[in-house]
Amino acid sequence: MNTALPAILMAWITVLAVSMAWAGQQTAQPLSLHPDNPRYLLFRGRPTVLITSGEHYGAVLNLDFDYVKYLDAIQAAGFNLTRTFSGTYREVPGSFGITDNPLGPKRFQAPWARSDSPGAWDGGNKFDLKRFDPAYFARLKDFMAQASRRGIVVEFVLFCPFYDDKLWEANPMNAKNNVNGIGNCKREEVYTLKYKDMLAIHEAFVRRVVEELNEFDNLYYEICNEPYFGGVTLEWQERIAQVIAETEAALPHKHLIAQNIANGSKKIEKPNPLVSIFNFHYCTPPDAVEMNYHLKKVIADDETGFKGREDVHYRTEGWDFIIAGGGIYSNLDYSFTTGHPDGTLEDFKSPGGGGKELRKQLRILKDFIEGFDFVRMSPQNGVIKGGVATGTFTGTPASVRITARCLAEKGRAYAIYVRGGSQAELAVELPAGTYRAQWVNTRSGAVDRDETFDHAGGTRKLVSPAYVEDIALRIVNARNK
Repeated sequence: MNTALPAILMAWITVLAVSMAWAGQQTAQPLSLHPDNPRYLLFRGRPTVLITSGEHYGAVLNLDFDYVKYLDAIQAAGFNLTRTFSGTYREVPGSFGITDNPLGPKRFQAPWARSDSPGAWDGGNKFDLKRFDPAYFARLKDFMAQASRRGIVVEFVLFCPFYDDKLWEANPMNAKNNVNGIGNCKREEVYTLKYKDMLAIHEAFVRRVVEELNEFDNLYYEICNEPYFGGVTLEWQERIAQVIAETEAALPHKHLIAQNIANGSKKIEKPNPLVSIFNFHYCTPPDAVEMNYHLKKVIADDETGFKGREDVHYRTEGWDFIIAGGGIYSNLDYSFTTGHPDGTLEDFKSPGGGGKELRKQLRILKDFIEGFDFVRMSPQNGVIKGGVATGTFTGTPASVRITARCLAEKGRAYAIYVRGGSQAELAVELPAGTYRAQWVNTRSGAVDRDETFDHAGGTRKLVSPAYVEDIALRIVNARNK
């Protein structure tokens, strides 16, 4: 008698049960633009702002990275987003001075299968760019499923330019690392339309990913990380967006496409109609939102860093951006590493910040904005008719201005953020009504001052309690809760 048969049968029954349960979860439409205000998102029937503080993008391609522990930490922090690179790009030890870099794996899981021929950069066999590795897609889909169960949206970054020759030397698409003879070119020519064989590899990969991930609702695609480096052409980006759209045309679900526009800010002159999310990096001050608000699409601050370890830099960047009208804030958190996938590394030397305390502070931002009907709100800095904020902006250059921003639905709700100083006195224009004003501590979440007042209309002076670095103000019309 074959005693292994019952065990095999039970394994298949378990797989089938999990598959059926998973299929049952996939009734929701994918993440989409909110129909009433497409500057924000709709996810599983709810208006959504995506906020996170996540790892350096190697959760899938790094076989030593425990993404379950990582996603548990993201969920526990109250966040709803993570950003991950596909594996068409990888980094190497020492890249950018990042401690235990998840994107620089010791054991690399590429989308493409290994051949029988030795000689790849990492000491393994060369890659066959005409064959995909089933293990890659199994890992990717499990990552997506694990994120979905935790209510976490995945920004899946398809490509990334090669910032230096070392990164190109390590890449599977370099002719030295594959058996196909593809990629005998300069690193600045990879993401162009110049080489048809290379473009065919890109298109085949995109089609396969889009087909494999179509069932997931917690997903949007970014065409290419930081395409303004490394020779990436606009025409190539447009072609990749077309491939996504063409592939999904025959599939049940349609996913949003993001395009990375610039570091800092830039006015988008000719927006691609296939793109719904415009990503900016290091977007402080958040001028990109005002410049592109008329496009009626989601504006995202998609990566932070390079300002040091102090929480103030990344907390204030997030608050500034969201209250300016942004729809996504994705902080890069260097406390998540291969050895510490739960985000507990404290002595990292990476070029940015992160950690449990910062995540707590960004959760306060998320809770604050979710406390409003933000879809009905818009930037209304003009309601702040005057005021002063005294003191200094601790921990930042003296050149940083003290600012106050307002996101509002006039007459009903006002979200105001003061960056800098240690006490603020604002003159806020309000229609007649009964209002409740709460000054919120951005580091603890506590309401440090709470008052209700009747107002005949016109400007109202509101004085904050003493604070350190920044403070938020919530004003709601008590008659229109």
